Amino acid sequence: MEYYLVVSAIMMFAGIYGFIVRRSLLGILISIELILNSVDINFMVFNRYLYPDQMEGFFFTLFAIGVSAAETAIAIAICINVYRNLHSIQVKNLDEMKN
Repeated sequence: MEYYLVVSAIMMFAGIYGFIVRRSLLGILISIELILNSVDINFMVFNRYLYPDQMEGFFFTLFAIGVSAAETAIAIAICINVYRNLHSIQVKNLDEMKN
């Protein structure tokens, strides 16, 4: 169990670091996905440890993966729209969209 939690913690901190440091919208999106995947690993590990005969953690993880896929599709559509308007996906250029 400890190894899975260590991997999950490393993924979480890498995602937070990437979210803070990245300048492009796609890099930030990938960092958010990394954070969500680390949370999914935690759900599965704690479900297996606390309730070994039940499957609630696995079903919740599958639901979270589905929501994450929908969120990614919407975020990529927003990135494409930003690129069409500004010809860049840098976060610093998003102030130009304000009117």
